[in-house]
Amino acid sequence: MTIIAPSILSANFARLGEEIGAVEAAGADWIHVDVMDGHFVPNLTFGPPVIAAVRSATSLPFDVHLMIERPELSVADYIAAGADRITVHAEACVHLHRTVHDIKERGLPVGVAINPATPVTALEPILQYLDLVLIMTVNPGFGGQAFIPYSLVKLRQLRAMLDERGLNAVDIQVDGGVNPRTAPMIREAGANVLVAGNAVFAERDRAAAIAALR
Repeated sequence: MTIIAPSILSANFARLGEEIGAVEAAGADWIHVDVMDGHFVPNLTFGPPVIAAVRSATSLPFDVHLMIERPELSVADYIAAGADRITVHAEACVHLHRTVHDIKERGLPVGVAINPATPVTALEPILQYLDLVLIMTVNPGFGGQAFIPYSLVKLRQLRAMLDERGLNAVDIQVDGGVNPRTAPMIREAGANVLVAGNAVFAERDRAAAIAALR
């Protein structure tokens, strides 16, 4: 099954609660929350107060993607705000193993993301502890970027790594340049969770947009 997780980075911030409710009604599975700190990536977005404020707008899981430095210092705050699952970046965690286990011990599914220039082999020591791997298919920081084609090679490599280890339950998520043209290639390469921003929120008919991605 393909999981569609619209990214609220592309929503109308002035009507954020309404926008989240609208994509839930349109058939979204998760709500993807791109948290950026202006340091790890060159943009600044949502913090725990905003997440807490819109938590009541939907019953869908909040898939919180921490694109921030030292995420281990903020995990508890994002859980308290309403995160249902948390993904951290391998590049941002000095002690990745410790951070992953901290999130799991707090009762949440945990993911690790890697940037386009980071090889999937960087994940080998941690794969067995993960619920999700996020392959960034653009350089993180801004929405609306074009999909990086080499990402398909990385997706196939990751799929093979998971299959070889019997880790078939680990979700493979893709974020960046996901649209009805790239989605079939992404799925064929092994991903099952699609994060889409403009491909959903820029469309008048959100239900048709989500159906097209599936």
